[in-house]
Amino acid sequence: MKNKVLFIVTAVVVFLLGMLASSIVNRKNEAKYKYVPKVELGENEPRNEEWGKNFPAEYQSYLQTADTSFASMQGGSAMRDVLHEDSRLVVLWAGYGFSKDYSQGRGHYYAIEDIHNTLRTGAPEGKGDGPMPATCWTCKSPDVPRLMNENGIAEFYSGKWADKGAEVVNPIGCADCHDSKTMKLTITRPALVEAFQEMGKDINQATHQEMRSLVCAQCHVEYYFDKKLPGKEGVPYLKFPWKNGMTAEAMEEYYDEIEFSDWTHQLSRAPMLKAQHPGYETYLTGVHADRGVSCADCHMPYKSEGGQKFTDHHIQSPLNNVANACQVCHREDAEKLKLNVYERQRKATENRLKLEDFLVKAHIEAKKAWDLGATEAQMKDILTDIRHAQWRWDYSAAAHGASFHSPVETARVMGGALTIIQEGRLKLARLLAELGHNAPVEMPDISTKEKAQEYIGLDVEKLKSEKEEFKKKLVPKWLEEAKNREADYSSKKVSMVN
Repeated sequence: MKNKVLFIVTAVVVFLLGMLASSIVNRKNEAKYKYVPKVELGENEPRNEEWGKNFPAEYQSYLQTADTSFASMQGGSAMRDVLHEDSRLVVLWAGYGFSKDYSQGRGHYYAIEDIHNTLRTGAPEGKGDGPMPATCWTCKSPDVPRLMNENGIAEFYSGKWADKGAEVVNPIGCADCHDSKTMKLTITRPALVEAFQEMGKDINQATHQEMRSLVCAQCHVEYYFDKKLPGKEGVPYLKFPWKNGMTAEAMEEYYDEIEFSDWTHQLSRAPMLKAQHPGYETYLTGVHADRGVSCADCHMPYKSEGGQKFTDHHIQSPLNNVANACQVCHREDAEKLKLNVYERQRKATENRLKLEDFLVKAHIEAKKAWDLGATEAQMKDILTDIRHAQWRWDYSAAAHGASFHSPVETARVMGGALTIIQEGRLKLARLLAELGHNAPVEMPDISTKEKAQEYIGLDVEKLKSEKEEFKKKLVPKWLEEAKNREADYSSKKVSMVN
C-alpha cells in the first residue's frame, strides 16, 4: 500500500515538474521570438505605428496616452484651462503668448493636435506667416530628428512655425528616444548634447539608468532661443542655460550675463524671463534623484503581460498607477501615498498663490510709477527685482511636479522670491511717494480669466475666430501633404524582413 501511495505521489510530482519545465521552455521561446522584427525601420522613420509592428506591447501601451480621463489635484491627463483656474497668470504674463492661452497638456499622443489648437501659435494666413518660430516644434514630434538629419540643425530652427506644418505631423513617440537599429535609448535633440558639452561633460558616458531620465531631459527642461550665435545670427537656436549650473540662481545669473529676456512686460516694462518646464533640473535636487530613481521608474514602470516584462509606454502620472510606480519601493497604502503627494502640493500652492498676489501688485504698481513720470534710472532696480522674483516663481510653478519631486528646493526658491518681491515693492512705495502718490495703488478686478484678459487689452474672441479659420484652411492641407510624402517615404524606407 505504501509503495502504491509513494508511486502516485512521485507520479504527480514528476507531472507537475514536467508542466513547470514545459512552461519555462514556452516562456523562453516566447522571449526568444518576441522581438523578431516584422519590418525594417528606416534610419529616420518617424511613424509610431511602424515601430509598433515590431514592438506591439510597447506600442499598445503608448496608445493609452490618448486617455484623458485621469485628473489629480495638480496634474493628470485631462486638459485643464490653467488661466481659468488662476486668473492672476494673465497679468503675470501680460504681453506674452501665455496670457492668451495656457492649458495643461494632455498625453504625448496629442502633441501635434494641441500645438495646432493653442492660441499661442497664432493663426498664419499663409505659409511662413505664423508668429512663432519653427523652433517651437522641437519637442513635439519624431519628425524633428528626421528633419534635422535630412536638412541640418540650424536649417530646422530657421523660419516660422507655419513653415513646417506639413512636415511635423507625427506626435511624440518611439524615434524621439530610441535608435531604430539597436533600440537603445538615444539623444535625438542636439540642445541637450550641446548643454552637456558647455558644462564640460560627455553625455555619451551616461549610464543606462541615467539615460532613462536624459531622454526626458531633451524636452522637460528650461530653454531659450539664442539669436546671436556666431555664424547663425538671427536663427532662434535652441539652447539650455546650464553653463553656470542648473539651479534657479545659476540660470538667472546666466541670463543676466547675456542680457537675455523672453519679453518686455506689458504693464511694468520689466525685461522678463519665462521658465518653460524645468522638470529635469528640479528633479535633480530631490530625494528620488539622489537615490538613483529615474524618470522612467515612476512615469514608465515595468509591467508584465503574457509572461513578458516590458517598459510601460503609457507615460502618465504615477498617481494613476500607484501599484507599479510607487508601491514597488513604498509599502504604504495607495491612498496614503496619494495623500502624501497632495499634502506637499497643497503646502507649495499656499506660498505660490501668495507670491503671485505680490507679483501682480508689483506689475500694476510699476505701471502706475511709469504713468506718473518715473525715469528708467529710477525704475531699473525695481524692474530687476520683479524679473528675479517672477523667474523664481515660474521656475517653481512651471516645473509642474516640482512640489513633489523636490519640495525642499521648491520652498527655498519661492521663499527667496517672496523676499525679493517685497523688497521691490518697498522700493516702489518710496518711488510712488516721491512722485506724489501716497495712497495704495488701486487694483483692477481680475477675478476671472476674462476680466484679466480684458484688463490687459486682449481680444480673445478675435484670436479664437482667427485660429478656427486657420485650422479649417491650413491644417487639412498640411495633413494631406504629409500623407502623400509618407506614402513615398514608406516605399523607400520600410521593407519586410523574411
